[in-house]
Amino acid sequence: MNTRTIRTLAAALSLTAALAISGCSGDGKPEMTVSGAFMPQPVNDKMAGGFMVIKNGSGTADKLTGATSSLSDDLQIHETKDQKMQQVQSMDVPANGELKLERGGNHIMFMGLKSTPKVGDKVTVELRFEKAGSVKVELDVKERTYNAQAPTTAAGHGH
Repeated sequence: MNTRTIRTLAAALSLTAALAISGCSGDGKPEMTVSGAFMPQPVNDKMAGGFMVIKNGSGTADKLTGATSSLSDDLQIHETKDQKMQQVQSMDVPANGELKLERGGNHIMFMGLKSTPKVGDKVTVELRFEKAGSVKVELDVKERTYNAQAPTTAAGHGH
């Protein structure tokens, strides 16, 4: 084989691997992407909240069934109904839709923190989905008063 053939084969193989890793292999598994992930700096080492938008880019509905992190051995999925917070076993992520985890609403709760992260730190979380499997996410630790605002104009899209 000449060098050009080897390069072409290598490029084809790496492209195939990238497609398989990114979930574009057409196996029907939901494709989850996460944006705006953050955690307000915890007041103490007792608990903290995790917030993000989980987008399902496929025609297959899925469920968020759990989360793990080295920051805490007890991560819970909480929903807020009638201003009351309660732990649930899972949350639906609709086909071609999104699940918003936001202040005052549904969120991930870190119980019994092993340390207290500071503003500017990153907290790694592994989200578990019923069909999509695991997705690793980094939460940016923000000021306690920080609240993500959804873009209201087209200027906030396309990144």
